[in-house]
Amino acid sequence: MNAQFVERLGAVIAGIAVAVVAFYALYKDWQSTGIENQVFKLMLALLGLGAVLALLAGLNVIGFTPPKGAY
Repeated sequence: MNAQFVERLGAVIAGIAVAVVAFYALYKDWQSTGIENQVFKLMLALLGLGAVLALLAGLNVIGFTPPKGAY
């Protein structure tokens, strides 16, 4: 088990956990009104999006570059 595998595994686990919590909080707060609550919903949506991007990067779906010479 090398450092790259541990890093990617941590990104996948954390991405799943953060995305679930962020989207659940967004779901529970969806009916609230007011400008402060709208900003809070926007922040939760961006947090969930970032978690999904971290999950995809951990699964090597995005951000993958082949090694040099492997064209």
